[in-house]
Amino acid sequence: MRVDVFSAKPYDHVFLRAAGQGAHLDWRFHEARLTPDTARLAEGAGAVCAFVNDDLGGDVIGQLAAMGVRLIALRSAGFNHVDLRAACAGGLSVARVPAYSPHAVAEHTLALILTLNRKTHRAWNRVREGNFALDGLMGFDLHGKVAGIVGTGLIGTVLARILRGFGCEVLAFDPQPSADCEALGVQYVDLADLWAQADIITLQCPLTPATHHLVDDAAISAMKRGVMLVNTSRGAVVDTRAVIRGLKSGHIGALGLDVYEEEGDLFFEDLSASYIPDDVFARLLTFPNVLVTGHQGFFTREALAAIAETTVENIISFARDGTPRHPVTLPD
Repeated sequence: MRVDVFSAKPYDHVFLRAAGQGAHLDWRFHEARLTPDTARLAEGAGAVCAFVNDDLGGDVIGQLAAMGVRLIALRSAGFNHVDLRAACAGGLSVARVPAYSPHAVAEHTLALILTLNRKTHRAWNRVREGNFALDGLMGFDLHGKVAGIVGTGLIGTVLARILRGFGCEVLAFDPQPSADCEALGVQYVDLADLWAQADIITLQCPLTPATHHLVDDAAISAMKRGVMLVNTSRGAVVDTRAVIRGLKSGHIGALGLDVYEEEGDLFFEDLSASYIPDDVFARLLTFPNVLVTGHQGFFTREALAAIAETTVENIISFARDGTPRHPVTLPD
């Protein structure tokens, strides 16, 4: 089967080819994102392999269906960017990677927390300039602080274990509580209590209509003044403009983002010789207590290998019997 990979980076070549060795897959790698203008590159493919910022709306899916593409193999767990109704109507199956390395994202979340708290990124810059002053670098002990985790799936559960190891009291909100988290001593509360009590809040929930802009002006006003907020889930869980207002007022004391609601034209690209076209995002970068990474929470060797292996399994399963191993279906 021919598989066209969009938004392909050098590491995608390496890990997908390694996972598909001996599977008789004809890989075609396109650095371009999948859009209505680039979809024609998939002419002759049986499957397209897409990433989080590829356009899988009705227009693109209609083009893919007309060209004979029958499978959309996502290299991600999230599928909120896919028009599932259009895929179903066009006869395309959709597959995803439901889990790869929860440790990768959980550990990156902790890296953001520690960096924001102890300001190691600012200290690194100072020392390189010969400035060894400590003014402005004071942090706090994580031990004894209250951490709130919104979403305790695989990633949230791993993060809870890590934070408990640091001596944090951990509160959580999830419509489906985890027995593993409860065994760790995690206390489940409603969102209002989590907002009010947590010194550190991390978002590990999927993007759904219910979680879109879950963190808005009202939520921020309900949080402790000086709260640290970290989002490594999906960008649109946070209302960016509301967060900027919270930073300006001082209500948010520190912000860590690995995702951004309008990241499609920014992340995974090198804009260092150009400019940042998004004024809202550029405003975020002016705050000294904001740390942004470009959707790299998943970016470990172990995670990339697992993503590639599951993606290849989905493609092979579909080629064999018409059903990917991890299908995405329309909700009832």
